[in-house]
Amino acid sequence: MFIISGRTMLKKAQQEGYAVPAFNIHNLETLQVVVETAAELRSPLIVAGTPGTFSYAGVGNIVAIAAELAKSWNHPLAVHLDHHEKLADIKMKVAAGVRSVMIDGSHFPFADNIALVKSVVDYCHRYDVSVEAELGRLGGQEDDLIVDGKDALYTHPEQAREFVEKTGIDSLAIAIGTAHGLYTAEPKLDFERLTEIRQRVDVPLVLHGASGLPTRDITRAISLGICKVNVATELKIAFSGALKNYLTQHAEASDPRHYMIPAKAAMKEVVRKVIADCGCEGKL
Repeated sequence: MFIISGRTMLKKAQQEGYAVPAFNIHNLETLQVVVETAAELRSPLIVAGTPGTFSYAGVGNIVAIAAELAKSWNHPLAVHLDHHEKLADIKMKVAAGVRSVMIDGSHFPFADNIALVKSVVDYCHRYDVSVEAELGRLGGQEDDLIVDGKDALYTHPEQAREFVEKTGIDSLAIAIGTAHGLYTAEPKLDFERLTEIRQRVDVPLVLHGASGLPTRDITRAISLGICKVNVATELKIAFSGALKNYLTQHAEASDPRHYMIPAKAAMKEVVRKVIADCGCEGKL
């Protein structure tokens, strides 16, 4: 099997002190880039998609293409549901072959978040599907979900302990100062809070909103317990920027096989950098 659960790779990362990158993809080309680059560097890989991505590209298409790429590169990977909110939707995608899920109930009150997450865990664990959940709220925009900065909430360390114990999740996404999208100013991560959470929680911790973070912040976060690093916006910016530049310089261009080449090359450089920042090259 080349489509695997994220559980084992995150536990290995936790034990060995590195992080697994989760790259958000949107189509064939972006999927090719992340799989090929990870395979070349022998890096563990989580291929992530929001509900919007799976709706756009098709669940079966994403799973089938990811499986074929993983097989051709002899490189097992996890296909991951990023920021999914509905159990019925998750059940459908698990049935289609997905083996890694993030259920996002962070917008609900604490008790309701626990209840939703536990229902997802109870279902997914029957099929050896790993489950990530979020406690606290990141600012910014992810798919159609927009959280104003003033509504962002940091993860409370003691609540994190209770949340993990009552839900049985495999990994916990925490809010320590990152945000979805690009930063207008350098973020100030709450590393003390991260340390306090790590002291109370034994599951792998996840950092969302890593696009544009300085390498030093990612490295420090990993040293304090982060085991999965999510990157989305930075990939889109590199891909679309190179594509726009090519079409500006070659107004007559009409062949996707030509104008996708620089877009993929630009995105590949970001993937390589993130893998280096995560310290996971050669860790497959």
